[in-house]
Amino acid sequence: MEILPQASAKAALYHELTSAEPFFLMAGPNVIQSEEHCLKMCRQIKAVTDSLGVKLVFKSSFDKANRTSAASFRGPGMAEGLRVLQKVKDTFGVPIITDIHEASQAEEVAKVADIIQIPAFLCRQTDLIVAAARTGAIIQIKKGQFCAPSVMRNSADKCRAAGNPNVLVCERGTMFGYSDLVVDPRNFVLMRDANCPVTADVTHALQQPAGQALAGGGVASGGLRELIPTVARTAVVCGVQGIFMEVHDDPTSSPVDGPTQWPLRHFRSLLEELLAIARVTRGKETATIDLSPVGEDFDSEASL
Repeated sequence: MEILPQASAKAALYHELTSAEPFFLMAGPNVIQSEEHCLKMCRQIKAVTDSLGVKLVFKSSFDKANRTSAASFRGPGMAEGLRVLQKVKDTFGVPIITDIHEASQAEEVAKVADIIQIPAFLCRQTDLIVAAARTGAIIQIKKGQFCAPSVMRNSADKCRAAGNPNVLVCERGTMFGYSDLVVDPRNFVLMRDANCPVTADVTHALQQPAGQALAGGGVASGGLRELIPTVARTAVVCGVQGIFMEVHDDPTSSPVDGPTQWPLRHFRSLLEELLAIARVTRGKETATIDLSPVGEDFDSEASL
């Protein structure tokens, strides 16, 4: 498979996103529930981001292939999902990010999606990454919950070796026991070793996988929604280039990942806070440490 002709347009978008100040935002509902819902969510989210001057990439999934239970809602499927995402793209003029789980999906998805996302569980799947990369789309690879940050350099290299330099790596938490995740802030810096921009998924990072017992037996994923701002603030302080945030107008009714979607009602206030933090942090700078001995003149502004 050769790199597809739309690659140049997506390379231009990649430059725009990686140059965005102070960050760009990937936001939307976890899964496509309907055309009407996606259009409503994009319209409302975009109204906020436009008013605040934040570059938006709309996010939603057409198939949640890694649900805890086979009986769980997965989405409308690829054909219908891509139709809805194309309608959102045409209506609002926004770039689209969505995820794939199989190499055979890559070429068709890239006809609609500007960014193809590789799920965390699949971040080492060479054939999947290569197939996605060869479409010419921007590729976002989520760090596996089981991976060290250093692994992401290898994953990004697979993309570049396939002829596509337009790659992002995304921190989304690390397993802490069986049913919890923690976010190590060091990873926001250490993952720069992948030689590409680092983004932060501030909603999935608060998942509690298989941590919610169901009344009829079995388990589902829970989450700590109230800590989403905590992780988001930390990511911005550390200088990430992009924020990934799942947002819903009625999170408790969401058929997928309701406990870790941020309420649309509080979207503006959180985004305003993150922008204020980003304007004062020096997190994007590389720390320069001088270990040479100092005398009495170590600080010209200090009164000794």
